[in-house]
Amino acid sequence: MEGEEPRRALSGFLILPLLLSIANLSGAQERKVDPTWLHRYAPEVKVAQTDLTSGTCHYKPLFGDADRDKRAVITVVRFGEATLDAGGSCESVQYDRQEELYFVLEGNGLVEYSGQSYPMRANDFTYIAPGVKHVLKNRSQQPLRAVVMTFKIPPSTAIGAPPPQPKIVNLEDLKEQTVSGHPSSVLYKLMAGRHTATRDAIDQAYVVVSLFWMDFAPGGTNFPHHHESAEEIYLVVDGEGEMVAGGGMDGIEGRHSAKAGDAYYFRPNATVGFYNANKPGAKAHILAVRSWVPIPEPEE
Repeated sequence: MEGEEPRRALSGFLILPLLLSIANLSGAQERKVDPTWLHRYAPEVKVAQTDLTSGTCHYKPLFGDADRDKRAVITVVRFGEATLDAGGSCESVQYDRQEELYFVLEGNGLVEYSGQSYPMRANDFTYIAPGVKHVLKNRSQQPLRAVVMTFKIPPSTAIGAPPPQPKIVNLEDLKEQTVSGHPSSVLYKLMAGRHTATRDAIDQAYVVVSLFWMDFAPGGTNFPHHHESAEEIYLVVDGEGEMVAGGGMDGIEGRHSAKAGDAYYFRPNATVGFYNANKPGAKAHILAVRSWVPIPEPEE
């Protein structure tokens, strides 16, 4: 029929851009936005292989290395739980521009630091300086569980000579105290911080602003807040309550039921807080670590 071919050509010319637009829109909808906070429940996290794992050292990645959302973290390289079999050992590691913290949850073992062995027991914590070869070992007949925390140091940060030996401190030896700006219903133990500070039990870090322990009274809270140039991780060691993660434009914080084993990661500026259960005898303890995130220079 006369004029049919031109109309078909025109129809095809109009449909092609429409199909391309739909394809582009579909691709845009599939692109994931980086989360402002993450949640993991430690007992459900599967063991993964990393540079420190071995046949007798098993690692559960909560955040960072080997975790599915590792691109969300910034200075955090690794935050997870290592379990060592009786008589087991992790692989020896050495990081030129990374610092590490160990906190022993249960068991007895030792850390080898520059070839020398130093005993560690439950509730012990220590700082491993960059450039030091080290390894965690279990020399008992019971499993050893420890939280492993690793952070990368920016290239612009000058690194000094590492301490000749690690400082190992037990949590029970620290006094509980209040912290300015937070209510008295939560008491803190200040475990580790920057090498320019003097308030913590171990002040040797470059990126770790604070490793601390929180003891919540019944109904206690540390009030929802945020940090503009730091990321933070909370691990509920025992107790239960409500974790605050994020919030809406109405100023109401997002509350999430939390129990022992729950871990939350917060990016800079994300709302963070915790409300302990408000009933007689309710106690909750949280191990928390906050690391400095360099603010990028504005583009010209």
